Amino acid sequence: MSLDKKQVKEIAQLARLKIDDSEVQQTTAELNNILNLMAELNEIDTEHVEPMAHPLDMSQRLREDVVSETDLSEEFQAIAPKTGKQHFLVPTVIE
Repeated sequence: MSLDKKQVKEIAQLARLKIDDSEVQQTTAELNNILNLMAELNEIDTEHVEPMAHPLDMSQRLREDVVSETDLSEEFQAIAPKTGKQHFLVPTVIE
């Protein structure tokens, strides 16, 4: 697939981009290079390639989930203007 100057100008208008006439030729060439690269990538047979979450076969070391802070929620709620059952009450912002 190849774009011409007219199509590039239309794309620029749709994308709300200002492209000067001096930049149209370079932009057309750059977009055509991108489309050619996508066409090359589309030709690669990936039918038997398993999807992967990360390119490296590594596992992350995880730390133990241990509580390291004391629970101060009762002290914080004691000085709050309004509280409910273990939560803060705030004025309604959106009606």
